Amino acid sequence: MTDSKADNDRNGKTDSGVLSDFEKWKSEKLGKEGDTASKSGSQTESSQSEMVTRGEGRITEWDDSRMLVPSSLELGAGSVDRYVISKQIARMQEPRRLTSDDLEERRIVYPESPNRKLVNHFRNLRTKLLEKSGGNNFTLVVSGACEGAGSSFVAMNLAAAFAFDEAKTALIIDCNLREPALHSMLDIMPDSGLTDFLDDANYDIGRILYPTGIPRLRLIPAGSRRETPSEFFTSFRMKQFLQAVRRRYPDRFVVLDTAPITESPDARILTELCDFAMLVIPHAGMTADGIENAAGAFNSEKFVGAVING
Repeated sequence: MTDSKADNDRNGKTDSGVLSDFEKWKSEKLGKEGDTASKSGSQTESSQSEMVTRGEGRITEWDDSRMLVPSSLELGAGSVDRYVISKQIARMQEPRRLTSDDLEERRIVYPESPNRKLVNHFRNLRTKLLEKSGGNNFTLVVSGACEGAGSSFVAMNLAAAFAFDEAKTALIIDCNLREPALHSMLDIMPDSGLTDFLDDANYDIGRILYPTGIPRLRLIPAGSRRETPSEFFTSFRMKQFLQAVRRRYPDRFVVLDTAPITESPDARILTELCDFAMLVIPHAGMTADGIENAAGAFNSEKFVGAVING
């Protein structure tokens, strides 16, 4: 896959772990294209399993990270080869694939789903966001107006809708450190995640990228450390991480699922680091004043609107 993650090092320039992986990939790409291709071709797919863990996968996320394509920001205007990008996306491998029954059970949209109303709802939402961004990739915060609003459901399905496009990839990040839910939705048992990466400047980005069973969609779980979330989200490393994700990989759309904006400052903090923010409102149970207060908590310049869930 391609992950633009942490981009900067402890000196305030670039994260040594991620940048070194990127430079290593680039040198191999320039000098050993054939060798890399033969290696990826020789890998065998892992057997499907109910639960996916880091240790069980024969195909590691390191393989994904080596296939990432740098953006024009690094290589100069106009230098991104769209053919190469699409070729790399096509080579993304899934240790397992969720079946249509699996996706229906988890209420995750997929192109052939018989629930056309739900599929079209998220396709339309995706289209509106692309219009807002001028067709460019972006980072998006999704937060509930209250507990139980369904932000994880909306965030997951929106990310899945972006992954419908075979020329694009999506990344969903679980930033709800208080009650992370995305890994459970996907039957993934992570042994590390976002906070582990943020806490250690030498942490390999490949260790926190998990295949979801959905083509072209990857998950970064919350991580093993979940205390004091605001300290993680206000860190310089988090800022660099999100900037790198969006800028380095122009065909990656990033969705951040957060705790309810009325319950913690996390969504507001992350909105300042992202391009857009969206509010999820439950079908019932909130007053107009409550909804207005929740929407008003976002930076108005980045707030793109609200979605009613239910």
